[in-house]
Amino acid sequence: MKFSFRPTEGAFYELFTRAAQNLVRGTELLNELALPGVDVQSVSERLTEVEHDSDQITHQLYKKINSTFITPFDREDIYRLGSLLDDVMDHLEAVGNLLYLYGLTKLPALPRELHELVNVLDLQAKLTAEAMPRLKSMKNLEEYWIECNRLENDGDQAYRMLLVRLFSGEYDALTVLKMKEVADELEAACDAFEHVANTVETITVKES
Repeated sequence: MKFSFRPTEGAFYELFTRAAQNLVRGTELLNELALPGVDVQSVSERLTEVEHDSDQITHQLYKKINSTFITPFDREDIYRLGSLLDDVMDHLEAVGNLLYLYGLTKLPALPRELHELVNVLDLQAKLTAEAMPRLKSMKNLEEYWIECNRLENDGDQAYRMLLVRLFSGEYDALTVLKMKEVADELEAACDAFEHVANTVETITVKES
């Protein structure tokens, strides 16, 4: 039986779980933008509220790191995981804000590939939220990071097809520039989810 001198400090795992649950709320809000007659300003404002809550969680995590003598795993890894979860939320908020500020939801329809990217993010968010509580035991996590990386590949494919669509001549030049910025934030969010999964893998390997 393996013996560890590290404590199982529950507060860290709770903060990681709360941060990941906010990511699910974020992707659910982005999915609302596809609904007919949606109040885009309201969705954007609610995304900003979720992002602010995530910032508070991140600050609590950093404060906890600095006030805890012995952490459940390496301080650098705790800091990195918290920072990466916050990065994902920042990208999700940016997508909602850009869609609203640029008036892109007033188009007859958003590109199908954009919705596919949001669906990938929704799956990644739910996987991440399910995985965070399992950090405490460091068990049954391999499937999470493998699937999250696979989904990131799906996101890359959807992103490339979205670029093909944008530069096909279907949209005017100004709309293309606006939509490209949104596409880049979506792709960055997919990448950020993968970075979270890779960090969980690194932590698990170190602690096993």
